[in-house]
Amino acid sequence: MLKTVAFTFLLIVISFSAAAAQLTVAVAANVQFAMNEIETAFEKESGIDVNIVLNSSGKLTAQITNGAPYDVFLSADMKYPQSLYDGGRAIHPPQIYANGRLVLWSKKAAAVSSSWGELIAGAKHIAIADPLTAPYGKAAVEALEFFDVYAGAAPKLVFGKSISQVNQYILSGAADWGLTAKSVVLSAKLDGVGHYIDIDAKAFSPIAQGAVILKYGRDHHPQAAEAFFDFLFSETAGQIFQKYGYTLP
Repeated sequence: MLKTVAFTFLLIVISFSAAAAQLTVAVAANVQFAMNEIETAFEKESGIDVNIVLNSSGKLTAQITNGAPYDVFLSADMKYPQSLYDGGRAIHPPQIYANGRLVLWSKKAAAVSSSWGELIAGAKHIAIADPLTAPYGKAAVEALEFFDVYAGAAPKLVFGKSISQVNQYILSGAADWGLTAKSVVLSAKLDGVGHYIDIDAKAFSPIAQGAVILKYGRDHHPQAAEAFFDFLFSETAGQIFQKYGYTLP
């Protein structure tokens, strides 16, 4: 009887501790809209508050390396979280939570119905994410090279620090069209805004997106960080990722 009471008390303490924590989760910009729904669902289920920090995967990795107090990291690729694990800043190798898709997006219907040659000839500016720090930017360069149009597009490229900035360029008209994440154009906020077409998945390397629990999360909010990480691979989160055009591993 005493053991049962003690175990029940321990569960209450653990639950209270997790609920009192506020997690800070570093999230690649392409996941923004899906993460809004995942955050809401997780907070409702767990009672744990989540603070989301958005940026390119490369920028977030640099921040984590420099000591940013993030608990969990969702990258747009596997390279960046793997580098954090190799450097001792993540407690396990990255696990794939979703596979991303690339689309060509414009506010003009004509832009997405033209040939690649016409697209490039008619554009003053073409937006992609910085391929040095954003995996979707790397995929965009690969796609342009695959279709043998990179040389013509290169002088017109404008680089966003992240997918969010690419989207701003397209929405503001600063770029005639751009290559962005499919999850963006499927969001409720941007549904029906402009026009898009899917880029053939053969045109770029698979965008396998990895997540890790960071050393800071293990040291400061271990139970809450583990709970959030597990939730990323739940059926609920999987359905949300699929809603935004991702495929599941």
